[in-house]
Amino acid sequence: MAVKDVKSKQEFDDLVKEGSAVMIHFWASWCEASKHMDQVFAHLSADFPHAHFLRVEAEEQPEISEAYSVSAVPYFVFLKDGKTVDTLEGAYPSELTNKVSKIVGSIHAGEPAAPASLGMAAGPSVLEAIQDFAKIDNSSRGKTNLPAPADISDPLKTRLEKLTRSHPIMLFMKGTPEEPECGFSKKAVEILKTENVKFATFDILSDNEVREGLKKFSNWPTYPQLYCNGELLGGSDIIIAMHEGGELKQAFTDHGVGNNDVSKSTVAGPDSQQAGVTNSTGLSLALTSRLESLINSAPVMLFMKGNPNEPRCGFSRKVVEILREEKVDFKTFDILSDDEVRQGLKVYSNWSSYPQLYITSELIGGSDIVLEMQKSGELEKVLVEKGIISLQDRLKKLVNSTPVILFMKGTPDAPRCGFSSKVVNALKEEGIKFGSFDILSDEDVRQGLKTFSNWPTFPQLYYKGELIGGCDIIFELKSNGELASTLSE
Repeated sequence: MAVKDVKSKQEFDDLVKEGSAVMIHFWASWCEASKHMDQVFAHLSADFPHAHFLRVEAEEQPEISEAYSVSAVPYFVFLKDGKTVDTLEGAYPSELTNKVSKIVGSIHAGEPAAPASLGMAAGPSVLEAIQDFAKIDNSSRGKTNLPAPADISDPLKTRLEKLTRSHPIMLFMKGTPEEPECGFSKKAVEILKTENVKFATFDILSDNEVREGLKKFSNWPTYPQLYCNGELLGGSDIIIAMHEGGELKQAFTDHGVGNNDVSKSTVAGPDSQQAGVTNSTGLSLALTSRLESLINSAPVMLFMKGNPNEPRCGFSRKVVEILREEKVDFKTFDILSDDEVRQGLKVYSNWSSYPQLYITSELIGGSDIVLEMQKSGELEKVLVEKGIISLQDRLKKLVNSTPVILFMKGTPDAPRCGFSSKVVNALKEEGIKFGSFDILSDEDVRQGLKTFSNWPTFPQLYYKGELIGGCDIIFELKSNGELASTLSE
């Protein structure tokens, strides 16, 4: 059964009521990860013809998205007999396959599912893209992440910067324009030739350091990658969409790249030393000044669809909720009210979607990043570093984040000191549910908590925001049979 695009809540409700297994892919047109997973989803629909496979554009169908608490894409919901039996957030091809197989059943009785999406019927280009995509780290796969991680060496970073700027239009591809080695690269070359522009290419198969380094440098997990004056425009799906929508030509124009010459490709070698081009947004000075003024108009500034009291999309609503949970003052701008700002800010920030959150004039990211940062505690850390909230406020929130919380060295599954290990075992033996925080991961919390609690060592155990004590006190309470009662009063 082919994947069906859901156009209304009524249509969705009718399909779900039918009672058979239903797989739902919540996606967004701006999300590259959604597009990769869509290929997997389509192949699975062919492998499991008796189930319904539905696509819901999350921002266009907010009523459906909110009903399933969708706050990031790609997001999958699995229904059986009208009830939710499982979910999956992020781009995980193998996990998606396993969940579908578990709910619908294997293709052949007694055998594990071997769906087309993992190679049986997928073309080499699709399979290669999925395999490349699957290599990125589980913690960030399918999410929009912060720019350029720090684990790229300075020499490699300098080299990649030179390469991306070595020609006004630069395509990193598999193979060469004359002999592309994957379908996506071939299509990108054809589009650039159709656009009648000069461009240079780099064969990433010829240099593994560049191949792997550029994924981190650009925060883009697959190839090809197209750059204009050093700025990443995107991969195959985005290039195709921009070309078909007439936006690719405009992007070149905005970056000051003309197309008056007959298209010609040149191949950049690994040690290309061509002069770079100064990065430019191509925006007018007046619009740039206006955007900067808006970004700087408040320490915490959110560009969203609608306003905090009436958000016009689920992603904007989610970021508003997070900021309110963090108890920070923030200002918003409704990008639906001003198309010049809406389109201009995408170029200015090099961020293609909304909402966009800025803290002290620095772009933090969209809903996926803000949600991930909140879950990991990184958002609070940034707010402290930027002077938005105090360290004291952050610590107060941390000790109250769960009824019983242990500040320890390491994690419950992998303690990094004997005292932490003993306290973890004591809590587990008493059957006490508890949260934990690894003080080795955050020096501010490690040092600040010593002053906050007036307790100089770790581990430290808190109950409802109040310090119970360290290892000795916890063991004394346990030996007296008072630990469980102390943590349940």
